[in-house]
Amino acid sequence: MMAEKESKGKHDAGAPKASQGEKGATAAAPKPKGDPRKKEVAQVILGKDGQEIRGIVRMAGRDIKGHWSVKRSITIVKGIGVNLGMVISGVALSQIGADEKTMIGELNEQQMQKLERVLSHPEEFGVPEYMLNRRREFATNVSRHAIGTDLDYAVRQDIDHEKDAYTWRGYRHAYGQKVRGQHTRSTGRTGMTVGVLRKAVLAKAGAAAAATTGAAAQAAGAAPAAGAPGKKDEKAAAGKPAAGAAAPKAAAPAAKGGEKK
Repeated sequence: MMAEKESKGKHDAGAPKASQGEKGATAAAPKPKGDPRKKEVAQVILGKDGQEIRGIVRMAGRDIKGHWSVKRSITIVKGIGVNLGMVISGVALSQIGADEKTMIGELNEQQMQKLERVLSHPEEFGVPEYMLNRRREFATNVSRHAIGTDLDYAVRQDIDHEKDAYTWRGYRHAYGQKVRGQHTRSTGRTGMTVGVLRKAVLAKAGAAAAATTGAAAQAAGAAPAAGAPGKKDEKAAAGKPAAGAAAPKAAAPAAKGGEKK
């Protein structure tokens, strides 16, 4: 044991020591993030039959992730809410022969066509009329359900009809204002802000009034014309008595003195 310790001490003494610069460089070296032994591998999701499912599914104009369930995928479509989605999902699963755990990426082309048919025409599969979003339309008087881009087009047609009829709703739509009776004093402003515009107008009016007042003051303080008497001349003239009035005052004491004698 003693011999082993002595041999280790000799090896350590003979090994070169690292300098302070080398120690700092070693400490400052960046550490790799994560485990380098782990490689990024794309996640593969398999269906019930053991085959890989589709990663992205196109349905009703939307890209839907393939691992989502059919029930969740139906509610993603524009025009289908939570309540209608629950009803349609029950009908669709019975039509395509799937269960609630079936992923949308597992469906084949025929099942996808049936599913889109149920989404676009739910009234044909027993969905009540009060759950449709286009009940008794103005042009056709027929109830139907619009989804995706068809719903956007139908809404634009309704707005154009209101504008052409020049109803109050159409008037508000035409001017870009709120339609459903909301207040617009503090929200919903469009264009230039009224408060900022009013401040600018008041500032211009104040500057114009100040300029007019300054010009009037300068005109009032200007020197009088050469022929016209000034204020100082008028005061001096008022303080001096007239020539005819001074003589009686001087003669009055003389008269009094003559009487006393």
